[in-house]
Amino acid sequence: MENGGDADEHGGVSRGSSPSSLVFLGTGCSSAIPYPMCLIQPSASPCGVCIQALSVPPELNPNYRCNTSLLIDYFSGDDKHKYIIIDVGKTFREQVLRWFTWHKIPRIDSIILTHEHADAILGLDDIRTVQPFSPTNDIDPMPIYLTQFAMDSIAVKFPYLVPRKLKEGEEVRRVAQLDYRIIESDCEKPFTASDLQFVPLPVVHGEDYISLGFLFGKKSRIAYISDVSRFPESTEYVISKTGAGQVDLLILDSLYKVRPHNTHLCLPQTLEAIKKICPKRALLVGMTHEFDHHRDNLELAEWSQREGIPVQLAYDGLKISVDL
Repeated sequence: MENGGDADEHGGVSRGSSPSSLVFLGTGCSSAIPYPMCLIQPSASPCGVCIQALSVPPELNPNYRCNTSLLIDYFSGDDKHKYIIIDVGKTFREQVLRWFTWHKIPRIDSIILTHEHADAILGLDDIRTVQPFSPTNDIDPMPIYLTQFAMDSIAVKFPYLVPRKLKEGEEVRRVAQLDYRIIESDCEKPFTASDLQFVPLPVVHGEDYISLGFLFGKKSRIAYISDVSRFPESTEYVISKTGAGQVDLLILDSLYKVRPHNTHLCLPQTLEAIKKICPKRALLVGMTHEFDHHRDNLELAEWSQREGIPVQLAYDGLKISVDL
């Protein structure tokens, strides 16, 4: 199978010739796949998924997974495309080299963050590599939408990325230029990024932590929820068929195949959530090396046939057309 196609070939989500699209820059967990321990200390039963991920070129290998991230290519009319990225994790530079070039993505217009964990923000330093060069930082800063909690965390982790006046004698250093815009963890407080409206979807990501998903699109309603262990009732209502209305596509977290996890949904819980929310179709992200793309998509196809909801694993480089 070749990655980077315009539709999901396993019960896909293509919307014909729409000029807007979604590009899955990454579909893996925080450690990404292949998982190094499987390769540096192979057991008596070596991990076939990680061995394949290492040995097969990534563009031909759906088991090679970078940190979960989504690129929205939004056609806003008048022949204008806006490029919005959700999360900029540890593998961001690799994703740019692999998928921006493959899909001819020329730039990023704005960034949205789900939360401030490493796999969502540690690529922020590399944003400068996709901004125009200026030795004096004399460029328009890129809008970045995030909660105040995430902003405070970034100010600690990346103090040089937070605008401030230089002290006397300090040198100008070329760093990413970012325009921080605070959003609320509230379904009732949407915001607009690069002409596209987003509704924040607060979800529990471990009982001591709130992460955000996002609902976007008018012609097609897309819900993106990458880091979740439990849905508050208010969020579930916004995206469920029996609540505010059925979504056309649900992109949802699924960390492990069988065993549970305290901060993420795993496949049994993910499928139960999909049945409850009842989207028109769903794609899964955030997978560890427990998932084999080809084998598990065959099993998911059987589940989809039984339940009447098409569900498949997404993969890095997948591009699907959508009407937004």
